[in-house]
Amino acid sequence: MSSPLPRRPSVTAMLPEKWGTSPFSPSPFFRQRPGRLAAPARLAAVALALLHAALACPARAGEVEVLHFWASGGEAQAVAQLKATLRANGHTWKDFAIADGGGGLAVLMLDSRVRSGNPPTAAQIKGVAIQEWARKGKLSGLDDVAGAERWNALLPQVISDTMKYRGHYVAAPLNVHRVNWLWINADVLRKAGAKVPATWDEFFAAAEAIRRIGVTPVAYGGQSWLDLGTFESVAIGVGGVDFYKKAFLELDRAALTSPAMEKTLETFKRLKSYTDQRNMGRDWVAATAMLNRGAAGMLIMGDWAKAEILAAGKRPGIDILCTATPGSREAFSFDIDSIVLFDVSAEKKAAQRDLARAVMGRDFQQAFNLAKGSIPARLDVPLERFDACARRARQDFQHSAKRGTLLPSLAHGMAQPSHTVAPMWDVVQQFWNQDRMTAREAMARLAAAAVPASLPVSPPASLPAPAAANRQRPPAAR
Repeated sequence: MSSPLPRRPSVTAMLPEKWGTSPFSPSPFFRQRPGRLAAPARLAAVALALLHAALACPARAGEVEVLHFWASGGEAQAVAQLKATLRANGHTWKDFAIADGGGGLAVLMLDSRVRSGNPPTAAQIKGVAIQEWARKGKLSGLDDVAGAERWNALLPQVISDTMKYRGHYVAAPLNVHRVNWLWINADVLRKAGAKVPATWDEFFAAAEAIRRIGVTPVAYGGQSWLDLGTFESVAIGVGGVDFYKKAFLELDRAALTSPAMEKTLETFKRLKSYTDQRNMGRDWVAATAMLNRGAAGMLIMGDWAKAEILAAGKRPGIDILCTATPGSREAFSFDIDSIVLFDVSAEKKAAQRDLARAVMGRDFQQAFNLAKGSIPARLDVPLERFDACARRARQDFQHSAKRGTLLPSLAHGMAQPSHTVAPMWDVVQQFWNQDRMTAREAMARLAAAAVPASLPVSPPASLPAPAAANRQRPPAAR
């Protein structure tokens, strides 16, 4: 047993107490992921250049204020192009850039602005948080844009459903990330004489073989959101799809205290012995860099890691192999980045809708996802320019959609609200850090922490009557 490592601060310890029960609590999904949306600077440079073109159409003058996390030098230059385009079309850009990676400060500021009756035009919000904001009646309906642009026909139903509140579009998706990916350095695997693992037994056999050649078997970051992301991938592989749904979507106590959960925790903790001792404070970018240069053999990470793989000159599927995490081949754990539009004054709505049209533009979706490592939300974006891993992700996504094995990610805000997940996250983090905590003890704490959030009863959001975008689509389009 390795010696205990210094503990990372707990998630809930970093949240002021009053945030623990608010539906607008600062989301740990964003706070713990600096740079996640910022991957290589070319992401913003290429994608926003396409937004530049997509927005180049006549529109009434209006102001667009966007809460975003494109704050680095290269990204700021790309945002400047978007600003110039909007100004050329008579719109005014007002920046709401948050340099902390979209952390607690960003959400606190957003909450304050909305509560004071002065919301920004748009913001990067996703998953369950979309429903939380819509439930309060704070979002602008997008049925007019969605209907005109045929979003229902262009989006898989699981994505369109996530973007809607009570059948109405209130958000626009940028992409789909697969969370349950295992990345393997092909050269390290070859030197170790190991094979691509399909089960956890095969994974640990490969890890032993890699360790024998003097390479760290598993690259692991020190950010706590990685703990929960890895844990959920282990849970899918150990317990299966039905177990995941019961435990993390339904918060079923029997599943949370089952032998499958205990085995999940034991398997998760076993991973630790194959990581290096210097991962404290290491972010996901540095962990991916270890894999790229052959300092580590394997990495459990969503496909945002692919942006760093490409930036390092590696070829996904060739130099860096991709496969579903052990035991999860039939499942697809997903994370969707999206933009919501807040309910603003009439003079701002034209520019606001130009932004929504651009985000869902076919060319923008292609360029954005080529750089981001994800796959387009739109079904009609061709993947000829995408790598083998992206093409497999699209195939697996469609396969899982048919089989009912698409799983919203717990770690990335798709399955539960942040104030429900944070205590669970805390337990998983403590279990990883504390070698003396047993799986059975962690299981009991996790079950106690997994309490469904009680949401306040609010009047329905002021949205228009269902438009064409919300009518039942034909089976062939699903």
